[in-house]
Amino acid sequence: MTRDVYEYAVIRIVPRVERGELINAGVLLYCQPRDYLCARVELDAVRLRALDPEADIDGVRRALGAYEMACGQTPGPLADEPLGGRFRWLTAPRSTIVQTGPVHAGLTADPETELARLFDKLVRL
Repeated sequence: MTRDVYEYAVIRIVPRVERGELINAGVLLYCQPRDYLCARVELDAVRLRALDPEADIDGVRRALGAYEMACGQTPGPLADEPLGGRFRWLTAPRSTIVQTGPVHAGLTADPETELARLFDKLVRL
């Protein structure tokens, strides 16, 4: 079984940047040898409201959905970029409510299964 290097970043919500509190809301995974880029997201609105009762839930959902769309074939500003370029753009540091954490690496024989494993471990309670 061949294992390939992959990179991933946790997609997180920082509702009040000045406080630094965050909620993990997704995982972005890129595996260049397998030509694979995918994001899986899930918003826990109750947890978000606990950190910021005034949070724009719909706006956060739209921002999370943009990560998923940027990974697919949906027409948009990143559609013509190679997958590696998309991953780098999506993981660039930002001071916004929805942002990614640091990039980490690993080895996998199946990027989709690895994405599901990381999502269950890092996002779901």
